[in-house]
Amino acid sequence: MKHNKIGSVMTDDVVRAEYGTPFKEVAHMLADHRISGLPVVDEDEHVIGVISETDLMSRQVLASGSREPGRHFRALLTMTARRQAVKAKARTAGQLMTEPPVTVHADDTIVEAARTMAEHQVERLPVIDEEDRLVGIVTRRDLLCVFLRPDAEIREEVIREVLVETLGVAPRSIAVSVTEGVVILEGSLEHGSDTDVAVSMTRQIDGVVDVVDKLTHRLDDSHTRLDDGTRQGVLDDWLRGP
Repeated sequence: MKHNKIGSVMTDDVVRAEYGTPFKEVAHMLADHRISGLPVVDEDEHVIGVISETDLMSRQVLASGSREPGRHFRALLTMTARRQAVKAKARTAGQLMTEPPVTVHADDTIVEAARTMAEHQVERLPVIDEEDRLVGIVTRRDLLCVFLRPDAEIREEVIREVLVETLGVAPRSIAVSVTEGVVILEGSLEHGSDTDVAVSMTRQIDGVVDVVDKLTHRLDDSHTRLDDGTRQGVLDDWLRGP
């Protein structure tokens, strides 16, 4: 195993709304299922937006605001403010939702999904298939499972995937220790480029929090690294996965 896929941790029984689902029904869905958000789909199950508790609360706050702004003020409204004005009058999921939706595919890695969540500052991601149809949903809590991997399991993967199968070195030639997800690599490799590959690949393994590099090398091949793309190619192929 190189990277866990979203399909292995997502929830496939997804509570979803349609464009015309009434506002109050959306609120009941969130409350009844004890969830903080849900996707909005069209008649073909394509995800067209996402609704969160924040959207509902913002709508209530905006709707209870001051009187309708004057014509001159309306002309000065920013795009964001205009969207908020629409949400203040939202009666359906389609009017309330945030669009375009941020989504992931079932065969994306957990690491990729975590980066997407962080980049867009969202707490959940609808999961779609090759035809962009909804097949599941993944939350921050789901992604945290990757960091629950036992240290022994992480160590075994570093030795097998990185040292033996990629670099072709004897398992005991490099000391690998893992504590609370922090991997320490210590020992001597043949080339300087080997140490780069070892550290980079180890850092990409699911559950690794950090890598402490205590590796040394016998030969400095830095002057030939740009001419020899073999090792980089191996690394790139590994990171892309099957």
